[in-house]
Amino acid sequence: MARDKKFQRFLKRVMDILGSGAGLIFLSPVILYYAHKISKEMGSPVFYNRLRAGQNGKAFKLYKFRTMTDAKDKDGNLLPDGERLTELGKKIRSSSIDELPQLWNVLKGDISLVGPRPLLLDYVPLYNKEQKRRLDVPQGITGWAQINGRNSLTWEQKFKNDVWYVDNWSLWLDIKILFITVLKVLKHEGISAEGEATMPKFEGSKTNARFF
Repeated sequence: MARDKKFQRFLKRVMDILGSGAGLIFLSPVILYYAHKISKEMGSPVFYNRLRAGQNGKAFKLYKFRTMTDAKDKDGNLLPDGERLTELGKKIRSSSIDELPQLWNVLKGDISLVGPRPLLLDYVPLYNKEQKRRLDVPQGITGWAQINGRNSLTWEQKFKNDVWYVDNWSLWLDIKILFITVLKVLKHEGISAEGEATMPKFEGSKTNARFF
């Protein structure tokens, strides 16, 4: 069984390289088009990048298309996401085009096509013991939580789905997730949390006990 899993992990990396490489080539016209649009309407930088936690909590820079302005209040603090999200940004987010630059992260080996979403590095110290298990596998562009509600889920629901994925991972599950992801993207489902422009900040669970 362990040998079979090891071979599946090897195939997973092969699938990541082939999938991200092909995606960067065939989607390059789309990537270049939106890079130009963002540069024209919002200026530089075109790409948003911030440190995220990869497998085992290893820090790396995740690349996404920028969808918000840097507008600040009179005290120099960034305005809420809803006020900074542009019309172009809404379109990019609703179609998940903002995620396309992450194919470069996949090709580099920072993340996988499928796995728990890589979250901000600042969140890692806030995980309880069970939530931290999501870092036991490569993080991904899409995952079990993304096809089961995405940003419409609470943080606790997301973590529950992430840990389920860790415990039930197989190459066939990854293929299933990729297929369903395409359908979800076409339907524009789960783009934001209820009452939020994107997703509220994770501030830790109320308890460190098991959450499921």
